[in-house]
Amino acid sequence: MAEGVLEIEDSNFEAEVLQSEKPVLVDFWAPWCGPCRAIAPVVEELAGTFGDKIKFAKCNVDDNPVSPGKFGIKSIPTLILFDGGEIIDKVIGIVAKSKLEEMLNKV
Repeated sequence: MAEGVLEIEDSNFEAEVLQSEKPVLVDFWAPWCGPCRAIAPVVEELAGTFGDKIKFAKCNVDDNPVSPGKFGIKSIPTLILFDGGEIIDKVIGIVAKSKLEEMLNKV
């Protein structure tokens, strides 16, 4: 996993995301998903820029079906920004880096 991006699982999702002291951007993805692989470097770059105030995490939907199910994930990649355990914003699919920066600047 890239530096600055935490790999999370169903078993630690609540502790790492919902109970996090700082906002968390979760990238719901799968290894076989081309668009997921395409957006990963953008997420890693943003982790380098925003990592001091926002936690970045990836959740493999194939290995961890419970967490995506709780949040109605139907398409990947889906990126959800959580703050205080609440969903602040969500994007589905490949989006421009500027769109993600705009989302992250909300917290």
